[in-house]
Amino acid sequence: MQKLLIKGKKELSGTISISGSKNATLPILAATILAQDVKLFNVPLVKDIFTMLDLLKFIGIKVKVQNDKRTIDLKKEKKINTLAPYKLVKTMRAGVLVLGPLLTKYKKAKVSLPGGCAIGTRPVDLHLFALKKLGAKIKIKDGYIIAEAKKGLIGTKIKFPTVSVGATENALLAAFGAKGKTTLSNCAIEPEILDLILFLKKLGCKIKITGRKISLIRDDITTKKINHKVIFDRIEAGTYLVAGALIGKKIVIKQINPKILKCEIDILKKMGVKILTTKNSISIFKTSALKTIKVSTKAYPGFPTDLQAQLMVLMTQANGVSKIRENIFENRFMHVPELKRMGAKIEVRNQTASIFGPTKLTGAEVMATDLRASVSLVLSGLIADNRTIINRIYHLDRGYEQLEKKLKNCKAEIKRV
Repeated sequence: MQKLLIKGKKELSGTISISGSKNATLPILAATILAQDVKLFNVPLVKDIFTMLDLLKFIGIKVKVQNDKRTIDLKKEKKINTLAPYKLVKTMRAGVLVLGPLLTKYKKAKVSLPGGCAIGTRPVDLHLFALKKLGAKIKIKDGYIIAEAKKGLIGTKIKFPTVSVGATENALLAAFGAKGKTTLSNCAIEPEILDLILFLKKLGCKIKITGRKISLIRDDITTKKINHKVIFDRIEAGTYLVAGALIGKKIVIKQINPKILKCEIDILKKMGVKILTTKNSISIFKTSALKTIKVSTKAYPGFPTDLQAQLMVLMTQANGVSKIRENIFENRFMHVPELKRMGAKIEVRNQTASIFGPTKLTGAEVMATDLRASVSLVLSGLIADNRTIINRIYHLDRGYEQLEKKLKNCKAEIKRV
């Protein structure tokens, strides 16, 4: 099993180009079930994307990947399989997103309950709640969601009891083929969802967004080839912003839209980090005196749960006690014991972590527990004395494209063995 070796205390400087968003690409790939011919640009070539492509091939989509150009061509075959088996869904939660498009297009679907990172129960209840509202009959049997809508789905009004990214995406995909108008309230409005909506508009759907309310009605479905460029990965960008704040002489993050990262930039500035922005780049400089801060994870435009672990590493270097409250997932502090192994002083009570700083981190052998936790260990290794060994880095490969290469280009000492 592969590991990462990191020699810390190497000052970083250089430019990092941010990849396309994994979390935007996955629902758009699910949406290709509704299309005939699609070409996607700026696709991140990470493990989760290839897992989803394997699932689409199984369903009956012809896939062609051009690695050097970061493009994927997808064309529907004549015969479609409405089954999404366990072996292809177990490692990736986004596999459940094929449920909505299969059901609305082919009036039935059998999809394995999903896997992914072990950061809480993350039930699919809200996905099923929305589909039932649209008229689907659903049962859970032998670990599978079995859904049917013999007469097709019917547009309706749906109000989510809590904001959910995945449920919003699945509801949008299902409502695309429903008869009449569908109005979704209390929706997630993450940039990745707005990118999915842009794709659905190209496919032939009229969609209106007002705050957290989304209304949509199917228009003329196009049979022409759809070209779509995926937005940048704001979580990857945020991760490298933290790296720059920790140990960057000067790091330039490019191929981004700083406006989408307003919350993250504001938090870093409050901590005393020097940041300069242009229309499509951010320059970040290490500061010698980081200030403490209190942060709560929230749905967009709030601070993302996917950057909580990374920010915690930065907090270990602040002067005093910082706090993070995790409001999205109930089990997302699994990186804390590993950070403690490296010398971090952190106390967790219920959903709040108190981080005492500044603390000197020392290299150790640690274990990644999920995608974002694994990259927090990389950040810790960059500032730690001596050598850090990170095990189970397959988690990293699910969501970070060419992480070692991008850090090496900024003079980090990091290698895979």
